[in-house]
Amino acid sequence: MSIFPRISLKPEVTDFLRSVFLNKEVLAAVDHQEAECRFQKLLTCLSHPPSYTCVRASTHLAPLEEIRHKLGEELQKQQMCSSSAEEVCAQILPHPRIPDVLLLPVDGPRPVKQLSSEVVVGAQCGSAVLRGANVFAPGILASPKYMKAGDVVSVFSDLEGKCTRGATSFQGKRAFVGNGVAQMHRSSIFCTDAPAKGIGVRMVEPLYQSPSFDGVLPNLAFLQNLPSVVVGHVLGPRPGERILDMCAAPGGKTCHIAALMGDQGEVVALDRIRSKIDRIRQNAQMLHLRSIKAYFFNSTQAVSSGPAQDTEGPPFLPESFDRVLLDAPCSGLGQRPNMASNWSLKEICSYQPLQRKLFHAAVRLLKKGGVLVYSTCTVTLAENEEQVAWALDTFPCLTLQPQEPHIGAEGMLGAGLSPEQLRLLQRFSPELSWDQTETAAPLPCRADRDTIGFFIAKFLKN
Repeated sequence: MSIFPRISLKPEVTDFLRSVFLNKEVLAAVDHQEAECRFQKLLTCLSHPPSYTCVRASTHLAPLEEIRHKLGEELQKQQMCSSSAEEVCAQILPHPRIPDVLLLPVDGPRPVKQLSSEVVVGAQCGSAVLRGANVFAPGILASPKYMKAGDVVSVFSDLEGKCTRGATSFQGKRAFVGNGVAQMHRSSIFCTDAPAKGIGVRMVEPLYQSPSFDGVLPNLAFLQNLPSVVVGHVLGPRPGERILDMCAAPGGKTCHIAALMGDQGEVVALDRIRSKIDRIRQNAQMLHLRSIKAYFFNSTQAVSSGPAQDTEGPPFLPESFDRVLLDAPCSGLGQRPNMASNWSLKEICSYQPLQRKLFHAAVRLLKKGGVLVYSTCTVTLAENEEQVAWALDTFPCLTLQPQEPHIGAEGMLGAGLSPEQLRLLQRFSPELSWDQTETAAPLPCRADRDTIGFFIAKFLKN
């Protein structure tokens, strides 16, 4: 119970993923034992965070080295340790191939002793703790009957969503994520009149030690998974272009695109969840990016079917954009750490039709000679390589293009793509790096392999 060995999935989902990683094409290339070993490594690594924190630096506002030193000073204050700001800064490393990325090592899993006083949190909250967050009150499901502010407690994550909110104890399937100090009385946390907000438990001995970025250089240091940063560079935006981000919330990739363009041109961000549009605009304002225009709109309907019109907002005329990013809604099975997923197989498999509808709109909106980048944060064939094979068959105007940078693995066997086509794809496969020898490798070397699960394809419209 103390160290979570594998992600907790429904049996039907586990069997489905096994069939993906042990498909006929894979088994023709490697033996069954090796394929099964890789699959088991995937289930294990998904439940653990990467060995580093990735920060995208706002190099459109300040030089990378200046941001690195400021970040070192801020983290030194936060940690209140004996190390100097220079010593802390020395641990913050630039990525050797991506000019706007800084990497910070994560220490863990650490030998933290469990206590008798226990707090239980939801799986999403538990995952956030493993990435360096404190426990916020809404995430707490159970606590000791007489818990008061100042009590030292062990924090556990509910892996199956079975803990009743307000319980005093829980013996179901759970995972230990570290120790902390309660910041509120139990009565305040579970008050029915006004739900508690703010930090409920401040983590002092997390299982994985990584810095908290709450309020740290908000306009200069943006937390973003490494493959998500790679997407912006692969898209290759240029000053003066008009670019569409079809599924943009919360806006990390949108802002990165605008920054790479030097804020010269137009970046149109669409999302079908109204509440998330404000978040995109807030991020753009915080990062001093004026080229971003965000709209509440369903991207499957973003192509205008009527006569010529004012194209200021959606829907847009066909061939309105120089580049299109389709970071598609997906099953999210590559996210880390993810200790548990209660999704059914039907839910996991429900995304492919939506992704294809978005693809149809993306191709129509893209100019001839334009670039389309398709990406997901999942590990299934159906949402990745199979979508590429379908797109190449459905749209003769599309051809796969090389990606720069290409720091992930090539595409996975099983979708009928040629070896040449697979080499043009970029699949971030954390299970390939889940090896004890990796911990001894230098951080920049580990960073390219020890990522979330992610997929990128780049197309040119001929």
